[in-house]
Amino acid sequence: MSQRSSDRFSSRAEYFETLEDESVNPSTEPTLGDLINRRFSRRDLLKGMLGVSALGAMAVRPLAALAKAAETDAPANEGAASRFGFDEIPHGVDEDHHVAPGYRAEILIRWGDAVMADSPDFDVRAQSAAAQRKQFGYNNDFVGWVSLPFGSDNAEHGLLCINHEYTDEELMFPGYGRHQKDFANLTREIAELEMAAHGGSVIEVKKQDGAWRVVADSRYGRRISGLDTEMRLSGPAAGHERLKTHADPTGTRVIGTLNNCAGGITTWGTWLMAEENVNKYFIGASSDLDEVANHERMGIPGNGYGWGRFHERFDLGKEPREPNRFGWIVEVDPLDPTSTPVKRTALGRFKHEGAESIVNKDGRLVVYSGDDQRFEYLYKFVSAGRVDPSDREANRDLLDHGTLYVARFADDGSLTWLPLVHGAGPLTAGEGFNSQADVLIETRRAATLLGATPLDRPEDVEPNPVNGKVYVMLTNNSKRGADRLDAVNSRADNLWGQIVEISPMDGDHAAPTSTWDVLVRAGNPADPGTSAMWNPATSEDGWFACPDNCAIDPQGRLWVTTDQGNGWKKASGTADGVWALETEGAARGTGRMFYRVPVGAEMCGPCFTPDGKTLFVAVQHPASDGTKDYPGFERSSTFEDPATRWPDFDPELPPRPSVVAITRMDGGVIGG
Repeated sequence: MSQRSSDRFSSRAEYFETLEDESVNPSTEPTLGDLINRRFSRRDLLKGMLGVSALGAMAVRPLAALAKAAETDAPANEGAASRFGFDEIPHGVDEDHHVAPGYRAEILIRWGDAVMADSPDFDVRAQSAAAQRKQFGYNNDFVGWVSLPFGSDNAEHGLLCINHEYTDEELMFPGYGRHQKDFANLTREIAELEMAAHGGSVIEVKKQDGAWRVVADSRYGRRISGLDTEMRLSGPAAGHERLKTHADPTGTRVIGTLNNCAGGITTWGTWLMAEENVNKYFIGASSDLDEVANHERMGIPGNGYGWGRFHERFDLGKEPREPNRFGWIVEVDPLDPTSTPVKRTALGRFKHEGAESIVNKDGRLVVYSGDDQRFEYLYKFVSAGRVDPSDREANRDLLDHGTLYVARFADDGSLTWLPLVHGAGPLTAGEGFNSQADVLIETRRAATLLGATPLDRPEDVEPNPVNGKVYVMLTNNSKRGADRLDAVNSRADNLWGQIVEISPMDGDHAAPTSTWDVLVRAGNPADPGTSAMWNPATSEDGWFACPDNCAIDPQGRLWVTTDQGNGWKKASGTADGVWALETEGAARGTGRMFYRVPVGAEMCGPCFTPDGKTLFVAVQHPASDGTKDYPGFERSSTFEDPATRWPDFDPELPPRPSVVAITRMDGGVIGG
């Protein structure tokens, strides 16, 4: 594999997006795009669920007769009642954020704000790693809620667990300039500050007099960082030779967590941090030839950061096994700020987008996770033991024992969960798997050998406890070639993504089989080139592109956030945001736009309070993505010259990633 470098890109975000766009998967299995197209049916067409613009692409086939019927017949959903009662906002892009009429969107916490009781005041021109270790980190992503006191459904006092995915030097540091070639301006001080800005934050919040506030001097306040937070490795891979380094000859202790994207909160109140694009942090050539193929399957080295110049654990020539210690799910107890986070190796190593869970009807915990890269896979972990709802301590190591599965989709709408177990099928010494540890360290390769279905960037995966379904966000796949087009595979160069709905057999999330269907195919239904699939009741502002994260509100309704990256202008022409999406009845597949982020930002972390009256969202990297396409700005942003200074709009301050609390002005339930 050629050495990749960030040198030729104008920003770190652009480089990272390109890494996600690459495929390192050699699988020749049919992609989900192939299978979706095979699933187009007369039922879908006659119910009006297929965008009229998509039908033209299939006009050369007998299906065109059904298409004509679908165009002329009255839609089956005409007059269908919506479960959402808000007036949507219009598509658009500008320097501020926007929310539906009748709602407030208030900044709760920003990069640099206090997290610890002894946090220093934020001084953007005198930053330090020591200060950042006690301040809110950069690029907030996942947001999770834990009520206080624990065990209650208190919706006005709790803990927020928030991931910090990555950093943007050109927007964080004065005088740094635009994206640097060969890390020209990188110093040890900046590198360690960036490491401290990664990881996560625990903050205590209260709603008082109708407004949310961070509790100052909270005993729960905590920063998890990539710089110096010590973690324990547990499960089948812990202590394995391939996890041992010079700094940790036991293979059981690791410093820090990186690229924490989405995540989850367990029923016993722990926080699951998903390590996603960990390949970005490693440089150099591996000094262990036995690990080279394994590293390449994860896209290592990614050469996105120059930390290896100062910390040898990120230099493959000095510590070739260090990458094997990243790419896991990290469990943190937010109720105990002195506890040691644990990397749970039983859940597999890959680019985890999230780790949302549900207690199965037999009491076992099932954790779903997508592997966020084009042509990668969907997974679930089923615990061997059962959740004890009355004893937190009894659940402490539940995630160390169980079975990891990968999904294989079939064009008849069935789905088979393939167990990733050493000795099963090809997962033997003959293929280089000498133990379960090897299977988990090289989860991607094991899944490929089993014949899993390559997907279009599987990101957030959310089980719905109300209707029992599972919703899979497939963000996009621009690498699907035009040479694979035919009547049943009409969506090449998929810039828009889709949402897949999985129905566990008999409501059993641990069952070896499920069924699947397409909820929507994203993109503009008025543009024939998208082949989009929406309910015809969706308005000109109700459709979106590139679904990324999602949340289920207490009523069981689905809310979707988007991440179009630098391609927002081509994908939709509007900023990312939050959409409500109907999943039931005649209105199924109808979207409605609720919230919009400022230019260059990504929408992350939707999280509801237990009463559904507050929606927390994370606005990540404002002024970063696609600002060259922002009319009137049309250049890359820097600290001194950003496309927006949201949320402070202070000429002395750069844009700051922030968590926003959204409430109804009348105090009611979000969404009506």
